[in-house]
Amino acid sequence: MKPWDNIISEEEQRAYRAAGFGNPSGVGAHPALLVIDVQYRTVGTTPKSFWESIKEFPTSCGEVGWRAVQAIVPLLAEFRRRGWPVLYPHVAPKKSTDGGRLAEKIPAIMNIAEKGYEFVAEVAPREGDVLLPKKHPSAFFATPLVSHLIDLGVDTLVVTGCTTSGCVRGSVVDAFAYNFHVLVPSDCVYDRSATSHAVNLFDMASKYADVATAAEIMEKLRAIPDRPLAA
Repeated sequence: MKPWDNIISEEEQRAYRAAGFGNPSGVGAHPALLVIDVQYRTVGTTPKSFWESIKEFPTSCGEVGWRAVQAIVPLLAEFRRRGWPVLYPHVAPKKSTDGGRLAEKIPAIMNIAEKGYEFVAEVAPREGDVLLPKKHPSAFFATPLVSHLIDLGVDTLVVTGCTTSGCVRGSVVDAFAYNFHVLVPSDCVYDRSATSHAVNLFDMASKYADVATAAEIMEKLRAIPDRPLAA
């Protein structure tokens, strides 16, 4: 059962298939993992319900975020075992000059406590990982992400993190536009809205990425032979 089966009708799914959407784009030979915005501000410092969690950080998605963190842990371990690149696009602490339309649309994002910007310990960066501060949804916009990926010889991106409908989707669309193979483990991304989560997963699976569970994606990755990266 797909995450969107209770949201998107079978008739609508059939219409997409009839139009030729949703074909697999496959996996290349050199994958990299993106861990997007898995910071305490998006999950809270401890697992709590959404309504409790937003008392700490208004941008938190609550316990669904913590479930995704636990699903990212083995995926991250596999990347580290294989010596594959791990990159962390993340929101840096906001300055007064970082406002713009984002501050107008979501004022609460401008007043997050410093703790909220720390990476969640269970999936935090290690020495050698690439940190990419960003100010907008896509991990590609106004960051050196593409430069890093070219230098590393990457052809496949596994995209995890927060939120499914925002920074994950924005990054997936841009990755697709740059002609990367894109994989989205559905249990490793999260959103404060279950409906938005499901609908965006369906749309990404139809147009931009291969969407599957983390376990299914790891099976595909394990079939990739060990090869040295370009850099």
